[in-house]
Amino acid sequence: MLRIALLAVVSTIGAAAIVAGCDLQKFTVNQTAPVLHSANASLQQESDYETAYRAIPGALKTVEGFWVVNPDNEQLTQVLTEGYCQYGTAVVEDDWEVARFAKRLDDVAYDDERATKAFTRCLNYALLQLGARWQKDLYGTSDAVLQLIKDTGHDKRTPMMWAALAIGSIINHNLRRPEALAYIPLVKAMLLRVVELDKDSPPDQEQLAALPHVALGMIYSGASKQFGGDPDAAAAEFQLALTITHDKLLLARVLYGYRVGLQTNNRKLFHDQLVQVMSTDPAVWPEQRLANEVARRKARRYLSHEKDLF
Repeated sequence: MLRIALLAVVSTIGAAAIVAGCDLQKFTVNQTAPVLHSANASLQQESDYETAYRAIPGALKTVEGFWVVNPDNEQLTQVLTEGYCQYGTAVVEDDWEVARFAKRLDDVAYDDERATKAFTRCLNYALLQLGARWQKDLYGTSDAVLQLIKDTGHDKRTPMMWAALAIGSIINHNLRRPEALAYIPLVKAMLLRVVELDKDSPPDQEQLAALPHVALGMIYSGASKQFGGDPDAAAAEFQLALTITHDKLLLARVLYGYRVGLQTNNRKLFHDQLVQVMSTDPAVWPEQRLANEVARRKARRYLSHEKDLF
């Protein structure tokens, strides 16, 4: 009896230690999360693209390690949502574009897969923020999805935006799959809902207010006019993003010049907009320095291929 009692005591102590250990880990994560959330700004302010290129994956995996310990921490989920979308855009898609212009088809296919994985992670973290109904109904009937979007309010505005950007980017890297293309109307509906919400209460951060318009510009400039594209609408969205950011978001101008220029076969628009980007100091927006550095890389790349594109 004594031996059994002692074993019971030992088992109880062991269980308590495990629980205490888990609680201590979660406590540590919850104390660290605000620092990691705030520290995310340092990458956005990075002026050296190569430093960011090498640092972002490790930084994301560090945050993800903390998240695994406590997946209920909202701040870490927010960092990972934004982080994986930005990693896909700034790093993986840069590699993908380099491979496309060099016509290295194996690398293009490889980077398509990498991008799909990065944006899928962004989408999954966004869906965690959006909640169970989004996770259930997103791939349901059209009526259910449209009602879901309509019912989404200001409190879920930003994760819905990231989800839309992630799905749109996944589509862009899977253009040969008809089932992927079928989700374009969904992305557009989500973005239009975000814009609608912003009319009443725009986000404090200018880049968050501008991104839906950049994404809509991408949709409208995705095809020529004869195949359903709308260059006028695309131009208006890119220009609105520039207005919102007081002409500081160089990515909007790059995409305006590149995509609408090619869409309308307007070489002057293409050239003038990209040259203007190259003439603008990326430090014009210190808080978004990395995004502007990425934009200038794109502008330089596109200009170097101008004769081939026109």
